[in-house]
Parts: sequence; C-alpha cells; structure tokens
Amino acid sequence: MTPVWAIGLMTGTVLDGMIDVAMIKTDGETVETFGPWDLAPYPVDLRGLLGRTVDAALEWRFEGADPAIFREAELALTEAQSEAVNRFLKANDFRPQDVEAVGFHGQTVLHIAPENGARGYTRQLGDGARMAQMVGTNVVYDFRSADMDAGGHGAPLSAIYHQALLRKIGAGAETAILNLGGVANLTWCDGEEMIAFDTGPANGPINDWIGRHGKGEMDVDGAIAASGTVDEARLAELLTHPFLTADFPKSLDRYDFPASMADGLDLADGAATLTAFTAGTVGKALDMLPRRPDRIIVCGGGRKNPVIMRELARRTGAEPVPAEAVGLRGDAIEAECFAYLAVRSMRGLPISYPLTTGVATPITGGVLAPARKAA
Repeated sequence: MTPVWAIGLMTGTVLDGMIDVAMIKTDGETVETFGPWDLAPYPVDLRGLLGRTVDAALEWRFEGADPAIFREAELALTEAQSEAVNRFLKANDFRPQDVEAVGFHGQTVLHIAPENGARGYTRQLGDGARMAQMVGTNVVYDFRSADMDAGGHGAPLSAIYHQALLRKIGAGAETAILNLGGVANLTWCDGEEMIAFDTGPANGPINDWIGRHGKGEMDVDGAIAASGTVDEARLAELLTHPFLTADFPKSLDRYDFPASMADGLDLADGAATLTAFTAGTVGKALDMLPRRPDRIIVCGGGRKNPVIMRELARRTGAEPVPAEAVGLRGDAIEAECFAYLAVRSMRGLPISYPLTTGVATPITGGVLAPARKAA
C-alpha cells in the first residue's frame, strides 16, 4: 500500500495543558518517515474546564444522562485541537489536502475496565465531524468504543505502533517499550507475537501528591523525590495490589491508583515512595512476559524524571533507555500512534488484538468523519 501523510493528536490524562501534534508518513504497517511534531498549549481556561469535566465524570460513572459539562468541554477541546492542527499545517507548509487523515484521540474522562465477565466502558470527548469541518481533512476518532463493544479493554491501543517502531530500530524480544504518562503501559514483541497491557500508575499519583501539597503540578526533575526516602515497608505492601499480578490483558483508569497511597508520609518521602512504586509495578509486569527484556525504551513524560529512570533500573533489573537514545521521539510517540492508527482504520487493518486489549480476534476500530471544506 502507498504511504501517506497523517497527523496524530494526543492529550494525556495528566491534564498538562498541552496538545501533542505529530505527523508521520505511513502505509499503516511500516513507518516510512517521521514528519514534524509540536506541543501546542491549550487556552488557559480550557485546562480548568477539563479538570471539572473529569470530576463530573468520576461522579457520573456511566450512570444516567451525560453531565452537561461534557458537551461544553467536547466543543472547546475540539476547537482548540482543530486550531492547533491548522497552525501546525501552516507552520510546516502543508495543505489539508496533503494529509490523508487526522487521528483525533480526544480527551479520556473516564475508563472502567471489564471485570468478572462484565463489559467495560470508556469515554473520550472529541467531535470528529466538527474537526473535519474546521481542518478540511478526514478525521478518525473514537478509537476505543469498537474494542470495548467486542469485550476488550479499549487499551492499550499503542501496541501495534510500538511493534512498528521496534521493527524500525531492529529490536527484538530483548527490548520492550514503556510509556509513562498518567498511567504506564508496556509493549513486548517476539516476531508476530505481541503483548501489551497497563502496568500500573506512572506520573498521575506523583503529580497529584505534589499538587496536593501546593508544590506545583509535578515533581520537576524528580527533585522532591530525590530529597526523600522510600518507605520500603509501604512500598512492599502497595506491590501486593491484585491488579499487579492479574493476567493480561488489563487496563486502568487514571485514578485507579490515587495519591492517597502515600497518606501519612511527608512530602518528600511520599514522592519518593510513589516514584518507586511506579518503577516496582513495571518490574512485576516484566516478570509476566514470556521472556524478560533486558532493555526498556521509555517514552512519555516520565522519562524526563531522573528518579523514575533510576528506580526503573534498580527495581526492574533492566536497562531503561530514553526513546531519543534509539532515534525515537519520546514526546511524540503517543501522537504518532494515533496518526498510524488513523491510517490503519481507513484501510480496514486491525488496531486491537487478543493479547493487547483482550478481544477474541483482531479487529479494527475508529470512526471516520470525512473531509469537509474548512469553515
């Protein structure tokens, strides 16, 4: 199949106020070229709106009608992301007609995994038809619903893209890819065999712990954790959580592992313990794989925290390597993924697999909003 240009968009569950925009040229199977990428800030007031929307979702929990704030937030974030795409295209001398599709993940506001035979539910806000109108390109959105309708977890969807990246850099079963966002997810491949699952929390509870103490939005450079001491007894207890030894496929909501895990500790020791917990959950995840990798390629914001990286080495026994060290773009991979998935969706290729999301057979997903003339 002929490679085409596609744009991917991602805003993470850490609600950092940034839109990841990345472009790749792909046939939906291989990555021919990495195009431009950028981080675009949301309007100042939108971040607060999204925070209130997540709070409303946590109260709603799929019971009854949608909270009214959902539509307000959906329109606001769709328009902000559409404007970001238009600026991105102009800045990089591309026209909308040069782009096969935009992969629009939207904003996850709630995710409840399948459990004990009961189906799961997930909700991402994003109006694909409105974006198609504003940008003038095909837009693929709502990537997760088909998977959950088929009994899957709807996450992680990054596995097939991670497999393409591992092949591009010539890595085999000795290497896994770890994404550290609000939640952590891991992908491991051995030839055609592909396993992926959420391992546990990543930056989410650490950020919440720092914010709760009025010390900012995150532990910049791991400085607060570095000044504290891990409560090893608390950590050992936390690592007995049943999710960590549950069979894969498995997935998490951003708030399934809260900052309250560190209650009773002071700021620094709590940050150190939560940081060590993130690393420890990855260690337990590696134990579940058919072959334990020697190397972990780390992408997402967590790779910028030297204490997380140090703890990963200490508590997994594998070598954590930032994505840039192998020629990948650690801040862009999630957005690139949805460009890749958009092309796969348009070409009818699978994006979900039995050992990644738990569907019975590989299936495609995503909803197409065809290109419309920009407003």
